[in-house]
Amino acid sequence: MTGRLAGMRRSYDLGGLDETALAATWLEQFERWLADAVAAGIPEPNAMVLATADAGGAPSARTVLLKGVGATGFVFFTNLGSRKGAQATANPRAALTFPWLEQQRQVCVTGRVEPVAGAEADTYFASRSRGAQLGAHASPQSSVVASRTELEQRFEELGRRWPEGTAVPRPPQWGGLRVAPDGVEFWQGRPNRLHDRLRFRAVGPGWVVERLAP
Repeated sequence: MTGRLAGMRRSYDLGGLDETALAATWLEQFERWLADAVAAGIPEPNAMVLATADAGGAPSARTVLLKGVGATGFVFFTNLGSRKGAQATANPRAALTFPWLEQQRQVCVTGRVEPVAGAEADTYFASRSRGAQLGAHASPQSSVVASRTELEQRFEELGRRWPEGTAVPRPPQWGGLRVAPDGVEFWQGRPNRLHDRLRFRAVGPGWVVERLAP
């Protein structure tokens, strides 16, 4: 398999991204591309790679789901005591990547991390399935556990505490984080690896658009 990796390549020729076709704001452009991904039937179009780093700069990355986007940034929810939650607190900077590979596109975001208001987290938590709500209580996310059986037993205990039809409260350690962007890059694959990369970059109270070399 290792010897085959060097030969794994494809030509990117589905389209281009020109400055004249770019939306006026990063949010409008992102919503256009997200709508395209949804319409194309891409699995988990709101999946994004989240990269964080601890106070010493050691990085980690994982895939999470985008649950809100607006002019103030990109929102996801998690156990705030997890590795990503702890890192976002210690070093409140993050990067996001939306890998829409079927469309030969990706969106790369950088920005600061800030907590979401408790009321917003409450509203989203209430919209989750009962199983996901119980799972948020059962899992000490990112901590070492003895076995899966331990988690399943904890889940069952919680199910008895809050039986079907009973409201499950949001765990105190569970909440939302927002990545408030200072850079949003739209990447469109092109032939000969001469990809289009257009970046919205925050400058003072406004934004500039820059073309980056591929």
